[in-house]
Amino acid sequence: MLLTYLDESYTDRWYWMGALLVPDVVAIPLSTALDEVMLDAAKAYGVAAESELHGYDLFQGRAPWTGLPPRARIAVYNSALRAIGSHEVTIILRGVDRHGLTRRYATPKPAHEVVLSHLLERIDGYAAMREQLVLVIADEVDNPATHRSDLSRYRAAGTGGYRSRRLTHIVDTLHFAPSHASRLVQAVDLVTFLFRRIASGSVADPREMAANERLWSWVEPRRYHSWCWSPTAPQMHEGPA
Repeated sequence: MLLTYLDESYTDRWYWMGALLVPDVVAIPLSTALDEVMLDAAKAYGVAAESELHGYDLFQGRAPWTGLPPRARIAVYNSALRAIGSHEVTIILRGVDRHGLTRRYATPKPAHEVVLSHLLERIDGYAAMREQLVLVIADEVDNPATHRSDLSRYRAAGTGGYRSRRLTHIVDTLHFAPSHASRLVQAVDLVTFLFRRIASGSVADPREMAANERLWSWVEPRRYHSWCWSPTAPQMHEGPA
């Protein structure tokens, strides 16, 4: 069984969702490793050991990281990504250009719905290739019933679009968990937030770009697939990475 954790990261233009596919036997060791990252942070910087590992808060110095210098916050982020990358996990990322959606369609679907359908296609395809079943756990969102209904429709009729796929390897329904209660939801948050910052090209400072690339290097070997759909651009082949 692949326990698959989802989270989103977005700007006004770019909307990304990431999936962290965790074999069931890896779930507890990875959670424990991230707990140890926070225990080390508590000893070094005085933050509460139960604090959430959240990408935006770490980058911006928001609570519980208020007052910590960037070097310290980067060190925590680095330790967390190193822990994630050292475990046998798989990363899948999908995005959409929100401006392109509004230019192409008079009444576009919400970006979350569009990207989630693309992400679930890829998750299901990966699981089929590995002859595995998937249980999906996402960070809490608005209107969870709508997303559960969408999953049921995708099972029966496919996801639609040019890569339409009936989802046959995702079991049960979509489960939603508060990020503060799950280290593995926090893990996919860290991955998705950092990837979105790199992929969107929103960072102008070359020093920050270099730091982001160094952080990402810990998990890059775990990236199976990433793609951002630009609705107004000619359709291109989607490779495995």
